[in-house]
Amino acid sequence: MPPLSELSWPLLENKIAVVTGGGGGIGGGVSRLLAHAGAKVLLCDIDADLAAATVADIQAAGAEVHTLIGDIREKAIVKQLHDETMSFGDGKIDILINNVGDYRPNGLFVDTDEDQWDAQYAITLQHVFRCTLAFLPHMVEQQSGIIVNNSTVEAFRACPRNSVYTAFNAGVSAFTKTLAVEHGKDNIRVNAIAPDMANTLQTPLESMMRERDPALVQSWIPLGRFGQPEDFARVVLFLASDMSSFVTGQTIMVDGGTMAASGWYGRYQKKGWTNLPAAP
Repeated sequence: MPPLSELSWPLLENKIAVVTGGGGGIGGGVSRLLAHAGAKVLLCDIDADLAAATVADIQAAGAEVHTLIGDIREKAIVKQLHDETMSFGDGKIDILINNVGDYRPNGLFVDTDEDQWDAQYAITLQHVFRCTLAFLPHMVEQQSGIIVNNSTVEAFRACPRNSVYTAFNAGVSAFTKTLAVEHGKDNIRVNAIAPDMANTLQTPLESMMRERDPALVQSWIPLGRFGQPEDFARVVLFLASDMSSFVTGQTIMVDGGTMAASGWYGRYQKKGWTNLPAAP
């Protein structure tokens, strides 16, 4: 591995990167930033309009991008993603970003059913298995590759009324650890990010605030603001580049400090902190 002084920019020049859910939200930010860093990006998204907007931005910046519109939960789409990547990348895959996820509260576990479990499994964990299995053999053969998965802080703490969601995301992080150990000898690194407080299309700021006093943000989030797609994309770029050459098997919290706070809140309009916030 070259010393830091010899690392060149763009960090991902001529790398082939696949981003699932790469049209909007965190995935859109990741697609744009990886392309800016020199990667040739193949993004897959179920929303053609979101994908088109991201592609337009990437092409306007002079970078190379290819799009597949489809539902990553479907086996046929995963196979098509594999085949188009092999064509797009001349048989090479350097970076796989398993970004797709879905925050879908199911209520108390006692009120859930197997259809809900199956739906959450498909959108959170199963496609990670399928996409990884589609591309991992190529990485093993070429003795290089990087995989970055998208988990959540809720995989590491209780999240009432979201037990199934947290369980499958914990599976993403557990899978990340084990895969990293299994394939470190193949020069393949596997990591994940765990977002929180993300201002995206699925969790928009307006919905999270719900007419609450904006000053309360300073109490909830140690860094005092919500995360934007580019905040998460920058950490993915770090993990996808040689800047993180000795990092594998990790899930990095990208949360403005909420996990570090672990239930402690800044006192509203007062000094100090409390773990017993006042009722709204």
